[in-house]
Parts: sequence; C-alpha cells; structure tokens
Amino acid sequence: MIQSDPDDLFDRPEVSVRPFEFDADVARVFPDMVRRSVPGYAELVGLSGLIARRVARSGTRCYDLGCSLGAVTRSILRQTGPDVVIVAVDNAPAMVDGLRVRLQDVPGADRVEAVCADIQAVAIEQASVVVLNLTLQFVPVTERLALLARIRGGLVPGGVLVLAEKMAVPDDRGGALLTALHEDFKRANGYSELAISRKRSALEQVLVPERIETHEQRIEDAGFAGHCRWFQSLNFVAWVAWT
Repeated sequence: MIQSDPDDLFDRPEVSVRPFEFDADVARVFPDMVRRSVPGYAELVGLSGLIARRVARSGTRCYDLGCSLGAVTRSILRQTGPDVVIVAVDNAPAMVDGLRVRLQDVPGADRVEAVCADIQAVAIEQASVVVLNLTLQFVPVTERLALLARIRGGLVPGGVLVLAEKMAVPDDRGGALLTALHEDFKRANGYSELAISRKRSALEQVLVPERIETHEQRIEDAGFAGHCRWFQSLNFVAWVAWT
C-alpha cells in the first residue's frame, strides 16, 4: 500500500487560500487526498492498467501524462510485458521525485522513464497507449485540442487515448444532485466543511472542467476514429478513443 500523510492541507484557517499547486505539501498527502476526493479512483486506475494490457504492443510506448505519483504508471507496469516502455511525465518536481521513490524495488521499474517536463512539450512517439488521468482539466482550454491532436499523431495504428476528467455538470436538477453527492462523498471521507470550501476555492483558480459533449466533440476534432465512455462515478467520467 502506498504510504501517505493524512490530507489536512485545507483545514488551516490561518493559511490564505492560493491557487492549487502540485507542490511538496500536496505530494506528501496526495494518495490520501485523491482517495478521499475522487469517487471510484481505485477502479479508474486499475481499469486503465487493464486497458493497457489489452492494447499495448511489444516495442511500443505507454505514456502517463500528468502522472503525479504514478498510480496509473504502476498499474500499466503490472499489466504490460517487458518490451513495453512506460513514459511517465509531470511538470511538478515533487511528484516526479515521489514517483521515483515509489518505483524503487518494483519489479520491472527499469521500463519506466520518469520525466519532469510540461506534457505539452514532450514528444509522443510510437505510442500504443496515452493516458490523461485528471490532467487535461489543468491545461488552458485553448490549448487542449492541439494536445489531443498531437497525441493522436503519435499513436500507432490500433493505439488508444485514455482520458479521465471531472465534468462540468448541467445547470439542472441532475447536475445539482451530482455536485451535492460529490460533496457528501468528501464529507463521508472525513473532510470538514472548511476543507471542502477552501479546496474548492483553490481548485477553481486553476482547474477548468468542461461538459461531456465538449470533450467528445474535441476527441472527434482531434482526428480519432471513435470513442466510448467506459467509466463514470458521479461527476468523473473516462473515455477511451482509438485511431
């Protein structure tokens, strides 16, 4: 089990709320934070590895873009063969350092290339799987299509993009229910009202969610041959798109 300090970062009223950043403090508590904040996260990670097991081919690469501490990277590592290279990319040094620590003594970890860089600057080459797990939402909206098109261009025939995002919900009764249930989920996992409010304020400054329809149109505009939704838990949705 991956060790994590408890997430108490937003329970400190004496600390001013600033834009959310994947710094050393967040890296220290990230496994606890994501488990308590994202419904279905463990299943999302595990199934991403199973998609890679089905699709990844010998001699190709799998990319985990915005890898954080590498949960998806390790899931892919467990499910793919020795001739598949995994490129794990994050622009936060604390996250990449944490990933490298977590790969120590992991069988086959020499197949993982941990890269500290902007995902928009990393070449996508000979890829059979590219994962964007809760990452695209931090990329400026005007730059998202170009990123997906570049990923599409780097995929081998039969390759796939695995995209998971927090959704902007409709302004209706259903959307209100999803939002309320997500906050209930965080309360049930021990977050205080103060922490929920302060983290929301911090994320709103950097995370821009979009509607399901917007994502699916962008996938088509990027040149993918098709796509399907394979996961949803409350307002978190994942697709697989293929060449």
